[in-house]
Amino acid sequence: MAPAGGHWADLGAGEGAFTLALADLLGPGGQVTAVDHNRGALRQLSKELHQRFPGTRLDTLPADFTRDLGLADLDGAVMANSLHFVHDRHKPALLDLVRAMLRPGGRLVMVEYDADSGNPWVPHPFSYPRWAEMAGAAGLAGTRMLGSVPSRFLGSIYAAVSERPTASPQASQGHHSGRY
Repeated sequence: MAPAGGHWADLGAGEGAFTLALADLLGPGGQVTAVDHNRGALRQLSKELHQRFPGTRLDTLPADFTRDLGLADLDGAVMANSLHFVHDRHKPALLDLVRAMLRPGGRLVMVEYDADSGNPWVPHPFSYPRWAEMAGAAGLAGTRMLGSVPSRFLGSIYAAVSERPTASPQASQGHHSGRY
């Protein structure tokens, strides 16, 4: 899924399970930017990643991933059980920010509970069909399910991938300036 040596971000990295998986997939020469507000978790993640994957560059960014992070031209980003903490009314603006972080052809991997109502620990989950709609509305294309596993919380968890198109929708539809 992730080509060797690419630059990916883990938005809402937490303790870093998906950051470590990215480092493994990217291999030596890869770069991962782990974003989380928990500085302690990022420090621990940094120690573990450097021990296990010394050839992978890790940048830690202690920040709120819902803000502009100054990241650009990423090969991809992962949001694993992080977007469900963002209220539905704020998701479109955040997804616009995430799309802007990606290079054309860059991918967003979403890992989420396959449910449309949550609980106090998972306040704003979204099912795969709803994710496909949200991704399309955010200008992401080619959304597809990668897999799903049962979960004792909210039934199941899915992983899906979407892509930032390589051409703007207007360009691909033969948009004209109005002059003929």
